[in-house]
Amino acid sequence: MDLPHKHPSETGWIHQAFVRVFTWWPAKMIGTTLVMTLFFIAYFWVLNHPLFPVTTMPLTAVDRLIDFRPEALPLYFSLWLYVSLAPALLIDRREIVSYALAAVGISIIGLGIFLIWPTTVVWPDVDWSQHTAFAFLKSVDAAGNACPSLHVAFAVFTAIWLGRLLRQMGAGRPVRAFNWLWCLGILYSTVAIRQHVALDILAGAGLGAAVAVVHLRWLRISG
Repeated sequence: MDLPHKHPSETGWIHQAFVRVFTWWPAKMIGTTLVMTLFFIAYFWVLNHPLFPVTTMPLTAVDRLIDFRPEALPLYFSLWLYVSLAPALLIDRREIVSYALAAVGISIIGLGIFLIWPTTVVWPDVDWSQHTAFAFLKSVDAAGNACPSLHVAFAVFTAIWLGRLLRQMGAGRPVRAFNWLWCLGILYSTVAIRQHVALDILAGAGLGAAVAVVHLRWLRISG
């Protein structure tokens, strides 16, 4: 009978997570869907309408160290589940609105850079016909809008925010460590499937971290 009380710190955060997910869930679901839809519309327009000559990003020793890994594709696509977690766990209306604005800010900064300085990556010497799972990705998302990697920027922004929320809920270190391992896995996948190079990752991580730090600092000051 007393089993549920033996490990409150291990189970309490799960209960809190369920409560948080169902708080304001229609608004959060619609808002997340709307922001993602508008982002993709703007992203692909910029991708297909570069205003200036496209710069090819150089390879580094890190890129040569990481082999092409087609099995990393599911990890790459998992970003869209990952970025939905933090907004789903928000329960304060001020934080929900400001989180959406911060995400829009990352998009505007990134797309603005792509518009002024369009970049791409070298197509690897890979027989894509042997990797049919890549057909959709390569036909839709060309190897452009490379630096900074917005895939990475949103992953890092999410990791910082999700880490904050997990601490608030009392989640243990293994859960918080998994959050960062998932983020790092997404970063790795962008290079492993040859969508980005190391310099794109570095720039994207810097963008995501900078916006997260500024956003959280603003929340503390204004709160």
